[in-house]
Amino acid sequence: MRDKTDFFQTLRPKLFGLAYRLLGSRADAEDLLQDAWLKWSGADAATIRDAEAWLVTVVTRLGIDQLRQRRARREEYLGPWLPEPLLGLGDHEGERLADLGADISMAFMVLLERLGAEERAALLLREVLEHSYEQIAATLGKNAAACRQIISRARRRVREERPRFAVDGEAHRRLVERFAATLLEADSTAFAELLAEDVSWMADGGGLVSAASKTLHGVRASTRLARGIARRAAGQWQARVAWINGEPGVLVLHGEHLHAAMTLVSDGRQIRRIYAVLNPHKLGQTSPDAAT
Repeated sequence: MRDKTDFFQTLRPKLFGLAYRLLGSRADAEDLLQDAWLKWSGADAATIRDAEAWLVTVVTRLGIDQLRQRRARREEYLGPWLPEPLLGLGDHEGERLADLGADISMAFMVLLERLGAEERAALLLREVLEHSYEQIAATLGKNAAACRQIISRARRRVREERPRFAVDGEAHRRLVERFAATLLEADSTAFAELLAEDVSWMADGGGLVSAASKTLHGVRASTRLARGIARRAAGQWQARVAWINGEPGVLVLHGEHLHAAMTLVSDGRQIRRIYAVLNPHKLGQTSPDAAT
């Protein structure tokens, strides 16, 4: 059993990266890994030819089942839904971030939400874990040709929504820093200058806190919302740059209390998308009242 425990813990970062991308929730990913561990600890290792493939298959199938079950619940969700942000990944956890694989940005996670359960799983197995079509077929219980079609369709849907510009990392970070510096200030002009004309602002409050009930579009609507946030903050809140999902983002705090975690998509010159997670359950909070 000790060897099985060591093997599972060694593979855990990769399994967590897969589970998180499948479900968009750290808490749900942790629960899924616990279920996978129970299956693994009760399995007869002598009958398992490839232990890593076995565990990846278990995590993938458990994730697909959860995605299908929650689709009905999602229809009852109040307002826009965003993935749970990965917070608290400091510099000392850089190696762990690398172990999670490729893209874990909020923008990529939002794109994954637009895929069906099997499309999402197949794309992640191919693009993140670099599995062959034959391996993916075995995991999903389909033939390789069908998996090729599923992945091709998923890639096309993701490609259509991805930004069509390369962004310099330093330029993007400077925009994030300016966003944090102006978000809670009364000078809306300085804030508006950061935004592209077609900027969109999506806020997830889950019906538990004050948040925009639909995605806002355009500079005017976004600036108006920012002015409201600044008035609400009244000099008592602060916005600071922090690592969120492996990229620079903005945390809005009142003392030690976290109101919102915000990530941005930019072209290096202006901000094009704003994702703000306020739902206290996704932030590890219990009773905040925010307005972004």
